[in-house]
Amino acid sequence: METPADAGEGDLTTVKKLITYDTIRSFCYTNDALIEGPVRGIVLDFFGLGNTNMFFEDTDAGRTWAEKNILLVVPYNNPWAWMNPQAIETTDEILDVLFEKLALPEGTPIVSTGGSMGGMSAITYMAYAKRTPVACVANCPVCDLPYHFTERPDLPRTLYSAFYHEDGAIGDVLPRFSPLHLVGKLPRVPYFIFHCEEDKAVNIAKHSERFVAAMEQAGYDVTLTRVPERGHCNLTDEAWDAYRAAAAGEIARNG
Repeated sequence: METPADAGEGDLTTVKKLITYDTIRSFCYTNDALIEGPVRGIVLDFFGLGNTNMFFEDTDAGRTWAEKNILLVVPYNNPWAWMNPQAIETTDEILDVLFEKLALPEGTPIVSTGGSMGGMSAITYMAYAKRTPVACVANCPVCDLPYHFTERPDLPRTLYSAFYHEDGAIGDVLPRFSPLHLVGKLPRVPYFIFHCEEDKAVNIAKHSERFVAAMEQAGYDVTLTRVPERGHCNLTDEAWDAYRAAAAGEIARNG
């Protein structure tokens, strides 16, 4: 299996597209080698804040989705990305490579998923993706970026890092990538939001409850599942089963 060192070999001054199928494991985890038969759909799984994991062996999740002939793709976006334009374009580029290599039809259903910053990323990606996902499933997502900037002392540096190069003041930029502020721009597909009631990192009342209320008022198909007595992203086994079933069900419905 390729390592990051392998991806860096050669004269990079001649490289136009660094992400190719030969180098893709340096930029994402994918379970494509495990799938036998036609790919039924794709689950995108976005990391939470600060996650720098890389997987050089297949994961349990990869094996589980492969059994359903579902491609799992975990983009290795910047750990402070907050689904900024670079993260959006990198995710699109990863999918471009996989669609071409695996000869996937352009109608192959994609479900956007993730937890915390990854949950926010899953929602925000819906608005800007090259290939619009058929559904979104998010765990304890950040939904109001301007509020989140003030929610914890560790957050301003990460959001400033993510959006420093965008035109405008940070207070004007954050709403362009904030799920709550994207209501109306988001595609009208099903959204499944799971949030733990004892979440101290991403307050359910300030984020998921407000987002879901705004989505309902705007006529979206959105479901909020509250998980009692659990902290940030710590879903119960039952909630995890429902989370995965939501993603698999939307792929089956759109496949």
